[in-house]
Amino acid sequence: MKPRSAHLVSFLSGLVFAVGLGISGMTRPGKVLAFLDVAGTWDPTLLFVMGGAIAVHIGFALRAKRASAPLLGERYDFPARDSVDVSLVLGASLFGVGWGLQGYCPGPAVVAATSGGSVPIVFVVFMVAGFALPKLYQRPSALPNGPIDSPPRDSPTAA
Repeated sequence: MKPRSAHLVSFLSGLVFAVGLGISGMTRPGKVLAFLDVAGTWDPTLLFVMGGAIAVHIGFALRAKRASAPLLGERYDFPARDSVDVSLVLGASLFGVGWGLQGYCPGPAVVAATSGGSVPIVFVVFMVAGFALPKLYQRPSALPNGPIDSPPRDSPTAA
């Protein structure tokens, strides 16, 4: 279980992210759709927002690779999967189509839903359903570490 300080850092990080999205206008779908409209009235603002986020992330990612443990936790939770498979391609494709059609991605959609508007709220409801449904239908052998009752792949007892 995480210490309270780790929860506080998570909350503050999310709050800074939400405020940044709001200040940059990335919670407005029209702004995102204008970025995707490279043949029309292209708005490069999202490029600068992503560049700033990547620049900040690089420092933290480099520290995580060098450190044995996080400051406020027992271990880092890096992604277990490092391969491209059908579910990744399908999920990325659905994400891209939804982003291009509606102008929302998960973070901005949650922030926009706090406004009480029906479109972002409906988007978030379907987004959460989209996160949950594949897990309900996945075969145990398709899970990243195999069936639930088997040891993790990187375990010395794994076959």
